[in-house]
Amino acid sequence: MVITRTSDKSPRLLRGGPCLGALLTLSLLSLGVQARIEELDTIVAVVNDDVIVQSELQKEIKLIVPQLQQQGTAAPPREQLEKQVLDRLILKRLQFQRAKALGIQVDDATLTEAMTNIAGRNGLSLEELQATLEAGGIRFADFREDTRAQILTSRLQNQEVVNKIQITDREIDRFLAKESSRLIEREQVRLQHILIALPEDPTPAQVAAAESKSNRLVAKLRAGTDFGAIAVRESDGRNALEGGDLGWFEMAAVPSLVADLAFTLAVGEISDPLRSPSGFHVIKLREIKAAAPERVTQTRARHILIRTNELVSDDDAKRRLSQLRLRIQGGADFTALARAHSDDTGSALKGGELGWVGPGDTVPEFEKTMNGLPVEGISTPFESPFGWHIVQVLERRDQDTSADILRIKAREALQRRKAEEATEVWLRQLRDEAYVEIRLDREF
Repeated sequence: MVITRTSDKSPRLLRGGPCLGALLTLSLLSLGVQARIEELDTIVAVVNDDVIVQSELQKEIKLIVPQLQQQGTAAPPREQLEKQVLDRLILKRLQFQRAKALGIQVDDATLTEAMTNIAGRNGLSLEELQATLEAGGIRFADFREDTRAQILTSRLQNQEVVNKIQITDREIDRFLAKESSRLIEREQVRLQHILIALPEDPTPAQVAAAESKSNRLVAKLRAGTDFGAIAVRESDGRNALEGGDLGWFEMAAVPSLVADLAFTLAVGEISDPLRSPSGFHVIKLREIKAAAPERVTQTRARHILIRTNELVSDDDAKRRLSQLRLRIQGGADFTALARAHSDDTGSALKGGELGWVGPGDTVPEFEKTMNGLPVEGISTPFESPFGWHIVQVLERRDQDTSADILRIKAREALQRRKAEEATEVWLRQLRDEAYVEIRLDREF
């Protein structure tokens, strides 16, 4: 459907004689005013009470095609590409509508910060990023608005889906029992390899036969058949007689074909067949050498907090804390004073005790002051976003936190896994509940 709009800015004329049409034409020419016919976009989809037009579809395709080329992925046929991109635009529009209903926005300051971070990750300034994009045929304004859309949908999905996901300790325990090796920071990996070779210029039948054979082998291996035995019997690789053992690799030296697998496979896991010019490869991650456990300095501390409000000024808070500090230095019991005076009700009941805290566990202002104190030292009053404090350091220790870090990583991995599944369900529901009418000219 093509929508047109006519705009006639000529003056209104009274009825005239038989030459009125000619006079009108001459009048319009002399005034330099012409009736305009403005052709607007073709509507390609209706989404609830909104529309998607052809120019939006083409703009999105112009953004996606260079990304595919950069990844080394061949673009599908044009008609298929248009359908896939339109489906994405429909989901994007539905999410925009939902975000608007919930009052979720992305302001220009947040967008500029995000764009600056994108440029920085690519070793560019914002101006250089703009020049690079436009040299590749991508309008900077389009890229900027696409980034805004990504931030908006991320915020929406976090609010609607991700923040509602619960991860239990039992789930973390089960994950670590099976897949902890995925989370370990790897320094070296030991790989095994099976190659089902192809001739230099294989026929489609030869490719199909090699792929079928490699899939059968993967099925046997995942069912428990010994990798080394199958490699000796079936592999065309140089290391077949060693059971396909490729030995140890530093992570930076892993062959590029399997570099991603070296980072993501769990110990003992078998890859899907990988195609290369030489044939189909099957990889097993046999062992990992992990980085040294991470040790951090933890501090056991206690504090007294005075919050400011309409009745308590900054000066009042500082004065009260200075007096309490003098009393503690004079021998008064910190625990009793914290219970009586601290506005941090959670720690006040424990005499101001915060327990063992590590890097990043407290706000920067608090951490900086605490880290600058010796054991048994007590600070002068200082301010944080929570109010005014005095803090005393009781103990310090170097702690191996690798187990704690592993549990944090496991929780994050489970969160991502659940979030992907829940987001897919949520998007399908969003689409099912909407009115969507496709108006592409072509049939797919």
